[in-house]
Amino acid sequence: MESLGNISVDLYAKQKGSWPQKGRHILAQFNDDTVVVYQAFCPAIAEYAVKHQRFGGPQFSFSRMSWIKPNFLWMMYRCGWASKTNQQRVLAVRITRQGFHTILANAYTVEFQKSQDINTADILVRLQWDPDHTPTYEKEERRAIQLGLKMRFSSSMPQNG
Repeated sequence: MESLGNISVDLYAKQKGSWPQKGRHILAQFNDDTVVVYQAFCPAIAEYAVKHQRFGGPQFSFSRMSWIKPNFLWMMYRCGWASKTNQQRVLAVRITRQGFHTILANAYTVEFQKSQDINTADILVRLQWDPDHTPTYEKEERRAIQLGLKMRFSSSMPQNG
């Protein structure tokens, strides 16, 4: 396994043999302290985030839900390998493990929300399990997680890590 900055990389053909073939799984790059999640943005938002090491700037909306994906391939599938409009830049964001566990602990699927009659306005983290995909867009039986964070929730998360 090679390292690309602080992120380890390996050939897909080699890596896929160690992944589960079906079911719901969180595939992520992590260590004892942090988890890497990915977000796709337009160039202006990404450039601001890289320069200032935080999200913001004139085009970033603090009122909309921000979706994070710990699975790199799932992120690349969703943004069309960074070719979709306003998704041409993919950022790898390292967050604390504690922060990631807090996100999961506060996450609701639509089904659970409905079964508990919880108002959508009260949901701060949305959890979705979607089909994972190969680099050539074929659907896998395995499900990938994506987490939608309302800025009200994400602004309460620790800023370091």
